[in-house]
Amino acid sequence: EVEAPATDAHGRAFDQAALDAAKGLRFEPARLEGEPVAVRVRYVYVFEPPAAPAASISPTPTDTALPAPAVPPSPPPERPMVVIGLSPAEALRRSAEAVTVIETEPERRASSDLGEVLARTEGVALQRAGGLGSGTRFSLNGLTGDQIRFLVDGVPLELTGFGPGIAHVPLDRVARVEIYRGVVPIRFGADALGGVVNLVTDDDIDGTGASAAYQLGSFGTHRVSLAAHHRFGQRGPFVRADGFFDRADNDYPIDVEVVDERGRPRPATVRRFHDDYRAFGGGLEVGVAERSWADRLSLRAFATAYEKALQHNAVMTRPYGEPVFGRASYGAALRYRLAVDVWAVDGVAGVGHRRSDFEDLGAFVYDWRGERVVPRRTPGELDGQPHDRTTWDDGGYARLNGAWTLAEGHTLRAIVAPTGTLRSGTERRKVKPTDRDPLDLDRRVVSLVEGVAYAAEVLGGRLENVAFVKGYHHWADSEDSAPGGSIRTRSTDLHAVGFGDALRLRVGDGVTVKASYERATRMPRADELFGDTVLVVANLDLQPERSDNVNLGVGVDSGGTRAGRFRAEVDGFARLTDDLIVLWGSDQTLVYENVYGARSVGVQGHVDWEAPGGWAAVTGNVTWQDFRNVSDQGIFGDFEGDRVPNRPWLFAHVGARLRARGLLVSGDALSVAWHTRYVHGFFRGWESIGAAGSKQTVPSQQVHGASLTARLTRDRYDVSTGVEVTNLTDEKTYDFFGVQRPGRALYWKTTMEL
Repeated sequence: EVEAPATDAHGRAFDQAALDAAKGLRFEPARLEGEPVAVRVRYVYVFEPPAAPAASISPTPTDTALPAPAVPPSPPPERPMVVIGLSPAEALRRSAEAVTVIETEPERRASSDLGEVLARTEGVALQRAGGLGSGTRFSLNGLTGDQIRFLVDGVPLELTGFGPGIAHVPLDRVARVEIYRGVVPIRFGADALGGVVNLVTDDDIDGTGASAAYQLGSFGTHRVSLAAHHRFGQRGPFVRADGFFDRADNDYPIDVEVVDERGRPRPATVRRFHDDYRAFGGGLEVGVAERSWADRLSLRAFATAYEKALQHNAVMTRPYGEPVFGRASYGAALRYRLAVDVWAVDGVAGVGHRRSDFEDLGAFVYDWRGERVVPRRTPGELDGQPHDRTTWDDGGYARLNGAWTLAEGHTLRAIVAPTGTLRSGTERRKVKPTDRDPLDLDRRVVSLVEGVAYAAEVLGGRLENVAFVKGYHHWADSEDSAPGGSIRTRSTDLHAVGFGDALRLRVGDGVTVKASYERATRMPRADELFGDTVLVVANLDLQPERSDNVNLGVGVDSGGTRAGRFRAEVDGFARLTDDLIVLWGSDQTLVYENVYGARSVGVQGHVDWEAPGGWAAVTGNVTWQDFRNVSDQGIFGDFEGDRVPNRPWLFAHVGARLRARGLLVSGDALSVAWHTRYVHGFFRGWESIGAAGSKQTVPSQQVHGASLTARLTRDRYDVSTGVEVTNLTDEKTYDFFGVQRPGRALYWKTTMEL
């Protein structure tokens, strides 16, 4: 409680007194699942007249004196008011949206990367072609690749400067992950077919703070992440900076066939010798906040680069010794946010430049020991032809969201979101010097997504409904080499309308029912149309994908009880897709093609329990999905009714954690965690082809991991260190047919926050 004059000569006496008191306040930190988290303390002015002086005892009146007026009794003291608010993550979970929210605070202290965290989530299958920096394929309820949009704070991942893919984004920079399943809110301005994964970064700007993390691990792994922010005064401008560096040799042992002295193949265990990965990047943001004309205005610039060696072909049957792929990008984004009365606007616009280099000039055949065997007739290890390619992608985007609160519980929202990409390139090693450069062609893609949504919350908040409509527009043109060496220009001009609805009903204490539907459209992306300059070739005949997406789920949340907190949710889903775009091809080259029709139906569920005080926690989830080709025509018509190949269809995860606090000193904590993931076997090709014993199969596998983390929290700093063992039993594992994943590995990580 603070007492001070309302104003002084400078007009701020009470404000300064309250601020001084707040700075001297000591309190136990807010905790999320038992872990201290940063909070914002708000103080409230309460102006009231001074209390009336207590009645004094007067002399006994004489008979001629007037009777003293009765003193009214003092009013009873007011009961204290406790206000409980929802975190952004909890508010999303309780909304009508079909969303899974992952709060990364517990995982950021361990050595897990973002890919591992995502792979432990229901509905998500993350396939990797090796160690750090390797290619990944993210699947959500059966749909995968570009059918899922990846965003960082609402901005396309490739335009934010965070490395080669979502699995390699530094986990230390991510506060939470939002996974929207099938039905995508209009605020993202995305034409995703199967959903959106939005990484929300830490946006703290108040005061001064910094963090640093370093990870060291098996197979030459080093990862560094840095971040800092400072605000000049209470309401002055702010500056934020972040950076990262990743390095891995990825020289883990694999089982292959080598040729002995007599020229006969025999099994052997060797180390990968040409699979190293390097990446680094950083960003700088400046801005202002809490102004009458802007809640927040900021400009962020970034730059990043990575390089990855290529070890083998798609099924790990032929080693490479020299091919290298690299990418460098830079760009900037301007953000603005303002809410006034019943109006709100939130916008972002940015540009990005990306350079991709691929070099395959190897003049020798390599064996699995990394030795040169014989010279090649022509340079080039991937397809027997030399390649020295560079492509340039220049992109721009904008997202303008507006909201109008019509009445309490009723909001109208709208968005306009254009995106454009211009690609050019050069091939410095053509087959014949007189041949036209296949990459020196003009290629442009422009898309526009707009949408309107009406949200209503009625029945005292028990019922929430969001209805929306979207418009999709797509323009693309490209020069293409025609027979005879001539050049032709091909163009596409596509338009579509989508719509949907999301409903949430609280039917009792802690019981929630959700249902949602969207008629979705996704336009082909530049990489699908034009290829990736390495293994994926161009296909300008691609058509947009369309899908009817349905979700239905029931969730239970017990809240805090004497037995702890129990949460469970079961969700059914259906994805009825036309013109599905899939990556298809041989061991040498790949191409995106339309399957014409596919259907994915399934169910997923999770169960979580946390003990009172957070000393123990158990979590588990399982996903089953039936993803099949339903086309009876075209190149895949012969496989009608088959499962779409090379994708997991049954997988589960179980995790447990024990935590003790105050073992040595106040503020310390020691955590032990265990994770087990199971993936059922699946075919690499169509299941109707070949005899049962001759089909290429990714076998069923079960992988365990364990971690130990120690943490010490003090007034000005928070330090943690931990070790983690992945693939504890050293199982031989695969995500793609023939491509062996790392075996047992040990990682150590330390983190400091100020």
